[in-house]
Amino acid sequence: MSAPEFETPRIDQDHAADGTAGEGAGRVAAEAARGGALDVLHRVFGYDAFRGSQQEIIDHVVGGGDALVLMPTGGGKSLCYQIPALVRRGTGVVVSPLIALMQDQVDALRALGVRAGFLNSTQDLDERRLVEAEFLAGELDLLYLAPERLRVESTVRLLERGAISLFAIDEAHCVAQWGHDFRPDYLALSALHERWPDVPRVALTATATEATHAEIASRLKLQDARHFVASFDRPNIQYRIAPKNEPRRQLLQLLRSEHEGDAGIVYCLSRSSVEKTAEFLVKNGVRALPYHAGLDARVRQENQARFLREDGLVMVATIAFGMGIDKPDVRFVAHLDLPKSVEGYYQETGRAGRDGLPSTAWLAYGYQDVVQQRKMIDTSEGDAAHRRRLAEHVDAMLALCETVECRRVRLLDYFGQKSEPCGNCDTCLSPPASWDGTVPAQKLLSTVVRLKRERNQKFGVGQAVDILLGRKTAKVIQFDHDALSVFGIGADLTDAQWRSVARQLLSQGLLAVEGEYSTLVLTPESSEVLGGQRTVTLRKEPERVAKAGRSGSSGGSGSGGRGRAAAVELPQEAAEVFEALRAWRAATAKEQGVPAYVIFHDATLREIALAKPATLGALSGISGVGENKLAKYGQSILDTFGADEGPGSSAAPPASNPPMDEDPFPDDPPEDPFPDEPFPDDDPFPDDRV
Repeated sequence: MSAPEFETPRIDQDHAADGTAGEGAGRVAAEAARGGALDVLHRVFGYDAFRGSQQEIIDHVVGGGDALVLMPTGGGKSLCYQIPALVRRGTGVVVSPLIALMQDQVDALRALGVRAGFLNSTQDLDERRLVEAEFLAGELDLLYLAPERLRVESTVRLLERGAISLFAIDEAHCVAQWGHDFRPDYLALSALHERWPDVPRVALTATATEATHAEIASRLKLQDARHFVASFDRPNIQYRIAPKNEPRRQLLQLLRSEHEGDAGIVYCLSRSSVEKTAEFLVKNGVRALPYHAGLDARVRQENQARFLREDGLVMVATIAFGMGIDKPDVRFVAHLDLPKSVEGYYQETGRAGRDGLPSTAWLAYGYQDVVQQRKMIDTSEGDAAHRRRLAEHVDAMLALCETVECRRVRLLDYFGQKSEPCGNCDTCLSPPASWDGTVPAQKLLSTVVRLKRERNQKFGVGQAVDILLGRKTAKVIQFDHDALSVFGIGADLTDAQWRSVARQLLSQGLLAVEGEYSTLVLTPESSEVLGGQRTVTLRKEPERVAKAGRSGSSGGSGSGGRGRAAAVELPQEAAEVFEALRAWRAATAKEQGVPAYVIFHDATLREIALAKPATLGALSGISGVGENKLAKYGQSILDTFGADEGPGSSAAPPASNPPMDEDPFPDDPPEDPFPDEPFPDDDPFPDDRV
């Protein structure tokens, strides 16, 4: 497992830790650490400057301080522990739940010349012994561990025999007991400080409300640590939520019109829907793969590996897929079902556009989604307090879907961050109007009342809408519903509008569903509407304008489609070079058995294509080209577009961009969506983590 090594000035913890040195010595240590960190940033990772609060965090951890870091995906979290681990003496121990991805994380670091290894249950005895020997010999810069390994006494004894520079707790939100990704093994991580009181700890997450933030600090005993909270905004992601109408065909239209040939992730609530959606896309010419916990482990692993290593694949998955996925060029994340919480939605959509290029977060949302989530809460295990928490999560997600305000403003406000309208979401680009829906609400609620009082019957939304529209369907005639006084009183609205009214009443708690057939019933608040004591304001769905052509504009809305890897944003000559570089990268990655992004990110290749550096010296100035990659791939890159390396640098190196989070190293119904029938027995709410 040897890797190319580099010499980095290491800081002596005894003189860097807070409170252990005099003022002068502490200042000298801080200056040395800062110089060492900048040197590592440039030589190893290929960047010239830190971004945002990265340097402040790194300086603090290098100096021996504990830190709790909240930073969005793509913000450069992983650099905040990787660089301190390279500057301080010893091995940085990274606790991560992402067993299936540790190999790729380690491969990505080793491609940079960083000595990295991992210990988890996928290794055989000989592999574990080799990594353990490297750790004890001081031959590892970073060691990745699954949290359950720290509950094994032999692992603890191993760590006690080696030199540890820091503990990094990745995906720290997993410690939040009522969060969307709770992992019980994370609760034991509070003991790290007790066993190793002098080793700094840095906990990192991209997803945390103010309450989750406080819970992380409490459970990991980081109340006295410095807390760094970056903006949660992902300005390159365009958020869009569309009324659900044959969602698979809506998805196909999105892919064909805006993301043809792009890599993306499609989330579905059930395993059956994953399988059917993947099959539907393949039949329509889209390269798609399924992923869910019900698949054989070997198939899951193969599909995940293909998604990471191949360009332009679409992964259709349950929430079992995605945490820690480092693929930087995911151009879209689509949800065909309503996520269970805003935290989950934010984390899942955050897997798009890690490279900072324009990307899409698209959600199809309808009445049945609300019904499903309400039923899930009603049938969930746990006490009333637990169900209340689940309901709060769903209510926040529904509020995001139904808002007439900027979606980004609402999303960021959920995480305690104030912002201004973004101009890059559907409600900003096509502002919806609100309207007084009190009378339509009264009509729908009256229909439910009359069915119950006059016929002692309960029906779903489809029958209620048929009654309001005055449709003499077979079911209406069978039950003599055309004799009801409310029959035909809703002809002023369309079928779709009535379903929107029902959906919004359900999301506002003014209507409910119950039983196996999801029949409509009143809530305590319904009487206020029927009695005229409460006004009902509803969202009017805007007319959907035709999308602009594939202009390739990189600013503004980001709604226009792009060709493969946004190549259309480049001039013709640069685009040709870019595609040649992508082909070289694909062949190199295949030869080495690693994901393409481990070689170089698209953003780096695009900068190379634009600059066309003529020498290795000029190439070294490209953002993302560090020493190890320059030595390993530099001449091959120059050969790809015919540059000749001569002595020195004949071209001034272009200015490097601040480091993006490369995050291997940072960090159904097709026709009638509202049937009056029970849900299929498909376990739509599995505990589907892998």
